[in-house]
Amino acid sequence: MILVTNNEGYPGADTTARLLAEGRAALDAIEAGVRLVEADERVRTVGRGGWANILGEVELDAAVMDGASLRSGAVGAVRGFLHPVSIARAVMEKLPHELLVGPGAEMFAREIGAEPAETLLPHARQAWEAWFAGAVKGAERERWPEGGLIGHVRAQVQTDRPAGTTVFIARDRAGGIASGASTSGWQWKYPGRLGDTPIIGAGSYADRRYGAAACTGVGEMAIRCGTARAVVLYMKQGASVHEAVEEAVEDMRAMAGGLIGRITIHAIDSRDNFRVVAVNGDARNAYWLWQEAEPHATRRSCEAIAL
Repeated sequence: MILVTNNEGYPGADTTARLLAEGRAALDAIEAGVRLVEADERVRTVGRGGWANILGEVELDAAVMDGASLRSGAVGAVRGFLHPVSIARAVMEKLPHELLVGPGAEMFAREIGAEPAETLLPHARQAWEAWFAGAVKGAERERWPEGGLIGHVRAQVQTDRPAGTTVFIARDRAGGIASGASTSGWQWKYPGRLGDTPIIGAGSYADRRYGAAACTGVGEMAIRCGTARAVVLYMKQGASVHEAVEEAVEDMRAMAGGLIGRITIHAIDSRDNFRVVAVNGDARNAYWLWQEAEPHATRRSCEAIAL
């Protein structure tokens, strides 16, 4: 058994580890852990308390995948609900679809009785109001939000904007492998922007036969390279988990133009081997690891690789 979760996964890491140790299925354990991250106001990039988009609204994305059936569920740009990871799981279990976004995802959430919540907390509201007061002036403010969003969103690429995701990948006692992810995305993103989190194969992927992978950071990079699926596919082709991550990083080196920044790849195989690499990051990037017989998840530094 094994659990790998990124630095933001700390509120749920020990709960997921405990459930795995008790014999619970990987997907159940992962959902429980992600829900704790989503509800924890200390985590400013996931769930309640996440950063707003350019209009001052919090839009949440989440995904889960069952590595036994290769079924997945995902939601994107969801407003007003506390646990998008559970809405994503309900998509997988109750619908013939894999992904719902925006108003349709919110309609589905209401239909299944998902827990509503005010997700724009005071710290995020105040940050957005301060940004708006300083960045939007005169005639532009009078016609806001028409006409000026593109320039403001592009300007955020040049700043160290708050962004983040939580990802959980695990193998359970019965050999089941699953993945889960949740995020509020970039601060001041364009409304409706989806990163890699709700895109199965980009931000996360799980296959019981081979392993699982999940990404955090600049999701646009993982979308362009299909990173999570690529890692698992390289393992299917015979690569070790170490080699598979190496190949996925090499894929990223072919990218030209667009947004290129920091991205962290988390991977496990079906034999509980693992690797976590911070691409364009450094040793300050961290993750949490739990393996069978350990009492708690432990925080570790990522391996750093430059493109």
